[in-house]
Amino acid sequence: MSLNQNEQALLDSVKDGLYIAGAWEPSSSGATIEVNDPSSGDVIKVIADGTVEDSIRALDAAVAVQDDWAATAPRERSNILRRAFDLLQERKEEFALLMTLEMGKPIAEARGEVAYGGEFLRWFSEEAVRISGQYGSNPEGTGNMLVSQMPVGPCYFVTPWNFPLAMATRKIAPALAAGCTVVIKPAGLTPLTTIFFAQLLEDAGLPAGVVNVITTSKSGAMSNALLSDPRLRKLSFTGSTPVGVKLLEQAAQGVLRTSMELGGNAPFIVFEDADMDRAVEGVMAAKFRNIGQACTAANRIIVHESVADEFAARVTEKVNAMKIGRGTEEGVSIGPLVDDAAVEGSARLVADAIDTGAELLTGGSAIEGPGSYFQPTVLDKLSPQAAILREEIFGPVLGIIRFSSEEEAVQIANNTEYGLVSYVFTENIHRGHRMIEQLQTGMMGLNVGVVSNAAAPFGGVKQSGLGREGGAEGIHEFLSTKYTLLPR
Repeated sequence: MSLNQNEQALLDSVKDGLYIAGAWEPSSSGATIEVNDPSSGDVIKVIADGTVEDSIRALDAAVAVQDDWAATAPRERSNILRRAFDLLQERKEEFALLMTLEMGKPIAEARGEVAYGGEFLRWFSEEAVRISGQYGSNPEGTGNMLVSQMPVGPCYFVTPWNFPLAMATRKIAPALAAGCTVVIKPAGLTPLTTIFFAQLLEDAGLPAGVVNVITTSKSGAMSNALLSDPRLRKLSFTGSTPVGVKLLEQAAQGVLRTSMELGGNAPFIVFEDADMDRAVEGVMAAKFRNIGQACTAANRIIVHESVADEFAARVTEKVNAMKIGRGTEEGVSIGPLVDDAAVEGSARLVADAIDTGAELLTGGSAIEGPGSYFQPTVLDKLSPQAAILREEIFGPVLGIIRFSSEEEAVQIANNTEYGLVSYVFTENIHRGHRMIEQLQTGMMGLNVGVVSNAAAPFGGVKQSGLGREGGAEGIHEFLSTKYTLLPR
C-alpha cells in the first residue's frame, strides 16, 4: 500500500541516524535497518544500524555530562520535561500517526498512547522538584543524621515495540527528573517513535549527551558491551521474561540497579454477581487494546459457570462487530499484528486450544495479506492443558475457562509464574478486598479493564519483574540513598 503525502512527509521528517552527544550521525559501519509497515509489509524508512562501538560512544557521551546534569537545578530539569510535554501536545497527531505506521495499532489507540505517554513527562516534571531527604538527631543524641537522595548515574534503557512512545517516556522522564543521563535502545521493529521523541527533547532544550539513542540489529552484543562497562550504573528493561533473566545475570556482574518490566499472564475473573455490561466492556478493553499485544492484556478469562454462556455470547457479538483494517483508517479497532511471526504465534495457540478441547466461537485464522493480520478470536471452555493458559498470547485471541467457586478462581489465577496484573469483576466489596489480598499480582483492576496511569506504580511480582515505573515510586528507581552523620 502506498503512503499518502502526509504520511511520507512525516516519515521524511524523522531522522535516520544515531543520536550521540547531541548529533545525528550514521552507523560507524555504514550498515542500515529497514523499518516496515505491518499493514503492508512495505519498507517505510531506512535508518542507521548501530555497532557496539557506537553504543560505547553513546555511553561516553552520557558519562561526560552526568555530573553537569546531576548538578542542574531541579527546577530547570522540571522545566525541560514540562516543555517536552507541551511540545508533545502540539505534535500529538504526528506521533500518533508515526506509531500507527511503524507498529500498526489503530490511530485512536495511538492517540491514547500519546496522551498516556505524555503524562509521564508532566508527572515527573512535577516530581523533579520534590526529591527530598531527612534530617534529625540520632537516638543517642550524639549527632545529626542527614539522609539525601543522589542520582544513580548513567542509565541503559531497552524498550519494546508494542508501546514505542509510552515505554520511552516512562523510563526517560523519571531518569531526567532524578538527574541521570541515558542511553536508550528502542526495539528494531519500532524505532522511529523514539528517534522522533529525541528530536522533540532537543527542541525542548535538553542539553547534548543527556539522552542518546542507538538503533541496532545487534541487541545482544550491544547490551553485553554496555552492561560490562563499569561506568554504567542502571539498567531498565521492558520485554520478555527470558531476555530479562539474561540481562539480570549480566547486570549482576556489575551490581547494577535494575528495573525489569517483564512478561504477564493476566487473569480476568468474572464472578456470578458481576455487572455484566461492565464486565463485557472491561474484557474488550483489557484483551483487545493494542490488538492484544500488551503485557497487561487479559490472557486468561476466568468466568463463573453460571454466567459463562451469557458472557461468551455477548463478547462474541462485540468481537464480530470489530472493524479490521489498516490502523490509519478511522473506526478500525483491529489493525495488523507487528509482524508475520506474531500471526504465526496466535495461530499456533488457537490450534492447540482447539486440539485440547476448546470451542471456537469466532475468528481463529490468519487473514491473507498483504499485511500481518489475524482475526479477532473467541475460544470457550478451554482445557487446563491448553498452552494459551501458560503463554503470553500477544494477539487478538480471547480464551474463556470456567470455574465454580471463589477458591477455584483464585487457584486458576495464581497458577502461573507471572504476576503483573489481574482484573476482577464483582459487585461484592468484601470479595473484592479478598481478591486484593489473595491474587499474586503487582496491580489489579477491580471492575475496570485498564489500570495504567502515570501517577500509579506500574510493575509486577514473581517473574513479571522488579521495581516500579510511574507514581511516587518511579523516581526512586533512579535515586540512591546517602546517609551522612554530622557530629554535634
